[in-house]
Amino acid sequence: MAAYDRYSAIGAREDLSDVIYDISPTDTPIMSSIGKTKATGVYHEWQTDSLAAATTSNALIEGAAASEATITPTTRIGNYTQIVGKTVMVSGTLESVDKAGRKSEMAYQLAKASAEIKRDIEAIITANQGQAVGSSGSTARKMGSLLSYIKTNTNEGSGTTAGVDPVTIGVSTRTDGTTRTFTETILKDVISKVFTSGGTPTTLFVSPALKQVVSGFTGLAAQRYQVPTNGQATILAGADLYQSDFGVLQIVPDRFMRTRDALVLDPEYAALAYLRPFQTIELAKVGDADKTQILAELTLEVRNEAAHGGAFDLS
Repeated sequence: MAAYDRYSAIGAREDLSDVIYDISPTDTPIMSSIGKTKATGVYHEWQTDSLAAATTSNALIEGAAASEATITPTTRIGNYTQIVGKTVMVSGTLESVDKAGRKSEMAYQLAKASAEIKRDIEAIITANQGQAVGSSGSTARKMGSLLSYIKTNTNEGSGTTAGVDPVTIGVSTRTDGTTRTFTETILKDVISKVFTSGGTPTTLFVSPALKQVVSGFTGLAAQRYQVPTNGQATILAGADLYQSDFGVLQIVPDRFMRTRDALVLDPEYAALAYLRPFQTIELAKVGDADKTQILAELTLEVRNEAAHGGAFDLS
């Protein structure tokens, strides 16, 4: 006689883990490394200035009358704020039933939305996006990205289709050129240009694919290997520091950057200016459901684009 088994029985409880596994990356390296400041209008402005070029002709005749120096005014630059947000709507029933992995569906979905918005901001500031004023009811305002500001210290592809820097910083986008292999010579050129312009770059941001390319450069800072007394040695295949002729740069991979770009930045000279910080807004109830919006309004402040540099059209 066959045994009464699980295939015939009714009432066995489900086996559902009380943990939700999500490996979607939430790190936003550029957003996390640059500053944070306040905006007071939808068009946020700041000023830049520079010293006159050094000259060897600065010699005054003894007893000569003083002459007035030529004074150059500051440069006024701005960027439009961009509203980013997501809306979550959860039924009363779903919020009330017993759920695996979370107690409140609304709280869980809002936490997801917040992380997604931060990923969106990272993607926006590294995209090839120019600022846009927008219009009432039809077109959203947009901030200019890093690529729309970096113009002075660049190295782009040439050949059949040459890369072109933005014509008007903050407004124009880059014109992508024919891609070429990312070499240490290209990186050195950009770093040298930034230093010559007066900048002190500290970080190289690259896509994961280009991070592997940079790991093969000869200028990497010496790696150290520590062998524990009761274990095996750890072999480091990647590079986190690059020793340039003008200082050490930290090498940071950014999953949200375009594969073709490498940004040499001084995070001190960039910031996110918030007109409205992250906020949660309870919207009007829609029948038997709760509706909540999470949003922020902000823009990118590139305090002096000559403090940064970029290598573009890379493969």
